[in-house]
Amino acid sequence: MSQTTLARPDARDSAVLPPVKWRGPAFMAVFTLISLLGFTLFTESGTTTFRTATGGELAEIPNTEVPTVPALWVLTLVMAAVTGYSAYRATRRQPLGWWPPAVFGAAFVLAFLTWQGIGGTIPVTSLLTGALALSVPLVFGALSGVMCERSGVINIAIEGQLLGGAFLAAVVASITTSPYLGVVAAPVAGALVGVLLVFFSVKYWVDQIIVGVVLNVLVLGVTSFFFSTVLSENPDLNQRQRLPSLPVPLLSDIPVVGPVLFNQNILVYLMYAAVIALQFFLFRSRWGLRVRAVGEHPKAADTVGIDVIRTRWVTPILGGALAGLGGAFFTVGSGLAFGRDMSAGNGFIALAAMILGRWNPLGALAAALLFGFSRNLANMLSAMGGSGIPGEFLLMLPYVVTIFAVAGFVGRVRAPAAENTPYVK
Repeated sequence: MSQTTLARPDARDSAVLPPVKWRGPAFMAVFTLISLLGFTLFTESGTTTFRTATGGELAEIPNTEVPTVPALWVLTLVMAAVTGYSAYRATRRQPLGWWPPAVFGAAFVLAFLTWQGIGGTIPVTSLLTGALALSVPLVFGALSGVMCERSGVINIAIEGQLLGGAFLAAVVASITTSPYLGVVAAPVAGALVGVLLVFFSVKYWVDQIIVGVVLNVLVLGVTSFFFSTVLSENPDLNQRQRLPSLPVPLLSDIPVVGPVLFNQNILVYLMYAAVIALQFFLFRSRWGLRVRAVGEHPKAADTVGIDVIRTRWVTPILGGALAGLGGAFFTVGSGLAFGRDMSAGNGFIALAAMILGRWNPLGALAAALLFGFSRNLANMLSAMGGSGIPGEFLLMLPYVVTIFAVAGFVGRVRAPAAENTPYVK
C-alpha cells in the first residue's frame, strides 16, 4: 500500500500577518477631500501674502506673495501623494512612521492659511511665536503626566495643578511685586496637589483616576472660594504682573527662528530645559531606568532592590511641581490677574499630548506644539475677522484637533503596564 506523504506547511504560510491599519490613510483621504472641495475648487483667483519680518531682525526676509489657487492645487496634490504613499505602506503592513503625518499636516495647514489669507496678509512669525507661548502650560502638563505615568501613577489632576500654580503665582507675584517670585512659588502649588494624589493612591490604594478627578474639583473649589472672597476684596493681592521677554544675543536676530525661539520669557526657556533634561534622565540615566521599571513591573523592580513606594511618592510630586510651573503661564506668563477656572481644560489637553507623544518627552513636546498652534491660529483668525468661520467653531478648533490627532494617528497605544495598579508587598 502506498502511503500518502503530506507536505510540511511552509512557515511563511502559517505566520500570522499583522492587520492592515487604514486609520491614518483614511483620515488623510478625508482631509484631502476637504482641501479639494472646501479650499481649492471654489476659491476665486487672488494672492495671499505671508509676512515673516517683525522689524527687529538683522536681516529681514521680504514678504512672500503666492497666487492662491495654484498654491492650493499644489498643496492638495502633495496631500494626495502623501495619502497614496501612506495607503501603499498600509497595504504592505508597514508602520506609517512620523514624517508622512508631519508633511501632510504641514501641507494642510499651509493650504488652510492660503485659503484664509486670500487678499490679505498672514503674519507667520507672530503666529509661530504665539503658538510657542500658548504651548508652555501644555508642555509642562504633558511632562508631568509622563513622569507620573512612567512611575505607575495616573495623573488626572494636571488640570488642578495648572490652576493651583496659576493662583499661587498671581498671589505671590502681587505681594512681592516680582513675577519671578511668582514663578518660584507656582511649583509649590502643583507639588502639594501631587502630595495629595500619591497620599491617597499610593498609601491608601484609592483608584488613581477617581483621586485625580476629585483633586481637580477640589482645586477649582478652593481657588474659586479665595477668588470670590479674598482676592475680590483685596485687589492688591491679584495684580497684573508680567514676565519680561529675554532676547538671547545674536540668536534672537535670526529671521523667523530668532523671534520665535529666542525672544521669549523665562518660562519658555525653562520649558526647553525641562524637555531636554527629562528626555535625558528618563532614558539615559539610572534614575530613569528605575522609574520606568517601577511603572512597568514593580514586583521585578522591588526584587532587584528598587524602592517602589518611594519612587511612586517622589516622582509624581516632582511631576506635580512641573505642572504647577506651567500654570504660572496663565498669570505672570501672560500678564493677567488670576481668574476663576482660567486653566480652561488645558490639563486634559496636556493629557492628550502625553498620549499622542507616547509617554515620551519629545513626543509630548511635539503634540503640545500642535495644540498650541491650533489655539493661536484660532485667536489669529478671530482677530483678523472676515474668515467666514463662526467664532464658536474657532473656539472649538484646539479641541477638535485634539480629537482628530488622538483618534486618527494614535489609535491604540500601550501605556506603562503597572499604571493605576497599587503595589502591595
